Amino acid sequence: MRSSWGVSFFLIAAATSGCGDSTGPRQAIQPAIAAGNAHTCLLSRAGTVTCWGDNSAGQLGNGSTTSSEHPVPVGGAIEFTAIAAGGSFSCGLDRSGAAYCWGVNFSGALGNGTNTNTSIPSAVSGGLRFASVVTGTLHTCGLTQDGTAYCWGSNVLQQLGTGDTVHRLVPTAVSGALSFKALAAGYDHTCGITKADDAYCWGGNAQGQLGNGSAPSPSEVPVAVSGGLTFTAIAAGDGHTCAVASSGAGYCWGGNSAGQAGNFSSQYNTPIQILGTTVFSNITAGGRHSCGLTRTGFAFCWGADNNGEVGNGATLQQYGPSAVSGGLSFRTISAGSGHTCALTSNDAPYCWGSNGSGQLGRAIERVTTPTPVNGLTGVATLAIGATSSHVCALTTAGAAFCWGNNTGGDLGNNSTLPASALPDSVRGGRAYRSISPGLSHTCAVTTAGVGYCWGSNGTWALGVGTGGGVYTQPAQIGGGLTLTSIASGLWHSCGLATSGAAYCWGTNVAGELGDSTATSRTAPVPVSGGLTFSTIVTGVFLSCGLRASGAAYCWGTNSGEFGDSTRVSSVVPKPAASGLTLTTLTIGEGYVCGLVSSGAAYCWGFANQFGQLGNGSNSGTLFPIPVVGGHTFAAISAGGGHTCALTTAGAAYCWGGNNSGQLGNGTTDSTNVPVAVSGSLTFTAIQAGAGFSCAVTAAGTVYCWGNDYFGQLGRGVYGFVTEPVAVLP
Repeated sequence: MRSSWGVSFFLIAAATSGCGDSTGPRQAIQPAIAAGNAHTCLLSRAGTVTCWGDNSAGQLGNGSTTSSEHPVPVGGAIEFTAIAAGGSFSCGLDRSGAAYCWGVNFSGALGNGTNTNTSIPSAVSGGLRFASVVTGTLHTCGLTQDGTAYCWGSNVLQQLGTGDTVHRLVPTAVSGALSFKALAAGYDHTCGITKADDAYCWGGNAQGQLGNGSAPSPSEVPVAVSGGLTFTAIAAGDGHTCAVASSGAGYCWGGNSAGQAGNFSSQYNTPIQILGTTVFSNITAGGRHSCGLTRTGFAFCWGADNNGEVGNGATLQQYGPSAVSGGLSFRTISAGSGHTCALTSNDAPYCWGSNGSGQLGRAIERVTTPTPVNGLTGVATLAIGATSSHVCALTTAGAAFCWGNNTGGDLGNNSTLPASALPDSVRGGRAYRSISPGLSHTCAVTTAGVGYCWGSNGTWALGVGTGGGVYTQPAQIGGGLTLTSIASGLWHSCGLATSGAAYCWGTNVAGELGDSTATSRTAPVPVSGGLTFSTIVTGVFLSCGLRASGAAYCWGTNSGEFGDSTRVSSVVPKPAASGLTLTTLTIGEGYVCGLVSSGAAYCWGFANQFGQLGNGSNSGTLFPIPVVGGHTFAAISAGGGHTCALTTAGAAYCWGGNNSGQLGNGTTDSTNVPVAVSGSLTFTAIQAGAGFSCAVTAAGTVYCWGNDYFGQLGRGVYGFVTEPVAVLP
């Protein structure tokens, strides 16, 4: 039995926004998702492409042939405006309309003049500029702005439409004088809609997929689809074709062994209307199933459902449209060989069906209803350590995601790759209530109160009872404690039990564990003194706790961080902040900040060379000094050398070092007073890290700015930015 690949694309408008003359006005990029045989690719509004699933031929485009169940960024720093996923390869267009392809190159499917596979984008030869690109199993077609169709790759069944069966390693014009506005490539055939809205197909026709009434004879040139209908969208699958008529009615023709043509006969060689009265806006054809979207974005699928690709929660084939479960509204949908993916109106990717290669963007298992791809949507909690170059976040459901530096296994994604420029799910499938990144490790507490840590354990910061090693997935900390939160510091960690008692573990060179010794610990030990805390925070050889009364205590190194007018360190908790009653406490590198009940911010410590204390000077202080500006803050976060805070209205302000744009005000100028973060965004939480900052909106969208050396801004590329950019899903 031949393998089916199941890729199809529909309207040219869905893939062309932003294409054309690069010297003209920059058009907005429309997000898109594309399902291939066993991989999937996603185009973001920022023009970055991420792919996941099978990567045996390099079709994920990240420079490797290692498959991935989570999105990985396509290499090459290309700003894409369109994306297509073929059998085992992918293609995209940049803003100029230049085409790039990567993955398997049998018979020249990549169009670069060779038969050599490549795992990074390779420019299609010929210098043509395309308005759209579509991919089949082993062939590709592009459409220029003037409506001329070009195809390349395998031509064994005449799917290139060039009047012969010769494979083409570079783009070759389709025969005839037709002017198209949309193309669709299937397993061994290709179809298009002309500017007059007529449909033409060419190539293999064993199951009647050309729709001209003459099955099973193939055609080496475009032939008109019978019936006299006009169409607005078309999609080509394994051995069938589907299209949306101008009336909105769906029609299919070709193979129908599993109901993929939306009717009951075994096959049709002319268009037959899909069962029911659903009015479609676009349509997609996969291996042996098809899907369509209504004008309000609701999804219906039909055909084979062995793997749940119909998305209705069952695994029974459907001979007519069946509503996809979940009630989600989608902007675009794409059917693969045995899976389906769609993009919601707010750009969140969902997939369902077969997942043998991770093409659903999640752990290896099939799902029968729409399930979010590993990525960041609906964030409830954001976390960055003052010394950390990675970010972690929790969704409203408690799912954990991390991105950025991974040199010590910090991300918990079962990877030893040094960095991830996109959010990646923490392995284990647990639901967490809190999470905290450290320098090269991360800790979190599940909703059941169980503590887990991952990353480098060379300093015993994971608390697992042993020293050394790297844990790339969460490991349970020792001691059997039930915790409410954990704070990860430089080389140590601390947690709060449900009683409010504090426990710490890891290095203890300055007494940062607070157990009255300087002995490092591989598992949690109680902090001396019997105090209970409502909040615990950690930094560089320093820990502090805030009691329910608002009284602050610190232990460990003290070069002014205690705020008690001394430089006397302590191996047990000592009163801090000169008696201020605080509602919030945060530790930076060499300094501490807090808020009082009025919303006024105070900072103190020896480190103020960049103005991170926000008091209008660059001198350190041994006691709290108010942050200038008269702002009323609701949240504050101290980072490596800068500080950020949110007003009660959600406006973001930052101050201190700004060499990488971490203040978010569009400059790289440091300042010792608060400056407003650029843009009109309002946030519910904000965090400052080592040279960068992130914040989350009320809608759960994360924005970051500043240093992006390790991809900690989560935008799929590396560098730095001086204003907020959205973390990609």
